[in-house]
Amino acid sequence: MPDVRNPGPEYLAFWRERHVCTLTTLRPDGTPHVVPVGVTYDPETRIARVITGGNTRKAAHVMAAGPEGARVAVCQMQGRRWATLEGRAVVRTEPEEVEDAVRRYAERYERTPRHNPERVVIEIAVDRALGKG
Repeated sequence: MPDVRNPGPEYLAFWRERHVCTLTTLRPDGTPHVVPVGVTYDPETRIARVITGGNTRKAAHVMAAGPEGARVAVCQMQGRRWATLEGRAVVRTEPEEVEDAVRRYAERYERTPRHNPERVVIEIAVDRALGKG
């Protein structure tokens, strides 16, 4: 299991490559809700970010957890390589946070997402890293 404080260069390089990821949140009944997303990861701050519309189920699941946030996981895979980041997520709506997350997304995925005035950021304070390279 990679050390979240020092996961190693190969693990971090994998999080910079262009991959579709999944985000797992929990529904009110406790069952998992898994959806494809784009994820960016800043290892220095240990923050992962997912941009989404403010009216999506994934955002609603995180907001329903209250101010302390929701336990979530993001994952990506390619062949035998896989990486998961787990942590506590909150929804951020501040324009500067949304702009920063969009910029990070555009860097990783090499495309700027279309304008969405209802965009929010699911911000994950990562406290666990898993994976196999």
